[in-house]
Parts: sequence; structure tokens; C-alpha cells
Amino acid sequence: MHKVTIIPRGRALGVTFFLPEGDAISASRQKLESQISTLYGGRLAEEIIYGVEHVSTGASNDIKVATNLARNMVTQWGFSDKLGPLLYAEEEGEVFLGRSVAKAKHMSDETARIIDQEVKALIERNYARARQILNDNMDILHSMKDALMKYETIDAPQIDDLMARREVRPPAGWEDPGASNNSDNNGTPRAPRPVDEPRTPNPGNTMSEQLGDK
Repeated sequence: MHKVTIIPRGRALGVTFFLPEGDAISASRQKLESQISTLYGGRLAEEIIYGVEHVSTGASNDIKVATNLARNMVTQWGFSDKLGPLLYAEEEGEVFLGRSVAKAKHMSDETARIIDQEVKALIERNYARARQILNDNMDILHSMKDALMKYETIDAPQIDDLMARREVRPPAGWEDPGASNNSDNNGTPRAPRPVDEPRTPNPGNTMSEQLGDK
């Protein structure tokens, strides 16, 4: 995990960024299932903290990504014990009605039913796993909430502090407005900033252009 922010980006109210691990071009079944669990973390946090009746639509894209990932595991990557290492779907491309109908003709109703069952089982297993992880680490969840409310964006060093249950250090370049707006590093008062003077952007909130969208 590289960065977490509650600053809105596009249609997302907050974003979690991951950096690729080395030059890996493939992923294990264990890693893919962990990604599914991670994708449901936000929705589950809402459910645990606020209750099922107050879960929002904020995780809609996460649900879409997790479902597509689980379906690919079953239909393209051979991670289904019932269906085995067979290809049941071509690579996703431009979708239109004729193609969807043509693809459906190559698959029996029974096979389609088993695929749906396997996808649902993958989702349910990792949804339950994510719930258990959150329940076992509620103190970290609340500490992360506090850190994000204070800093808005946290990077890998702050995430490491959270996972180790240490006090979270300020992000690089972050300046406490309450402690340093009217004094320099030596405690010497400085002139107040003119109202119309633009503030310097916070380097800690700058997203690398190489990361892209989630």
C-alpha cells in the first residue's frame, strides 16, 4: 500500500493507491483473493461502524472490480476446483449485444450456473475474511480514521506506523497550521500571511502522475 487519501478524486470520495511489487506480470491465487478482501474493506467498515441500514453506495466501483476479478479467476485463470483449468470466456473487449449472445451460445445453462456459484463462493469467502480482519483490528481502523481526518493523506511510513500500532508520524512536508502558522522553526513570531497570498501546495497531498486511477 503506497498512499491513502480522503481527498476526492474524480467520482471517488477517497482513494487507496498500491504500487506494483517489482516486475511481476502474474499473480497467485492467494494474492488475487487478498485483493478481493481488500476491495470490500471500505464497505465493511461502513457496515460495522454505522450498521447495515446505513451502508452507502460509495463502494460501487470496488464491488464491480471485485466481481470482475472473481469471475476472471473462475472463467479465465482456472482457479475453480469444480470447473478446472479451462477457459470459459474470452478476454473482455468492446461489449455489444450480438457478441454477448454469441458468447452465451458456447456455454450450457448448467455451466453458467456453476460459474455463478463459484464466483459467489469466492466473493462470500473473502468478504467474510475481510470482516474478520476488521473485527480483529478495530483499533487500527479507528487510528487510521483519526490520521486521515488530521492529515487527509497518509503515505507508506504512516501506514507502517498504524500497522505496528505506533503513534502516527506526520507525512513528509506536512505543517501543523495551529503550531506553525505564526512562528518560524525557532519559535520567533512571523508576520501573518496576507489574505490574498496563495498558499504553497502541500507536497504530501500531491499524487504521482504515474499512479493513475485505482
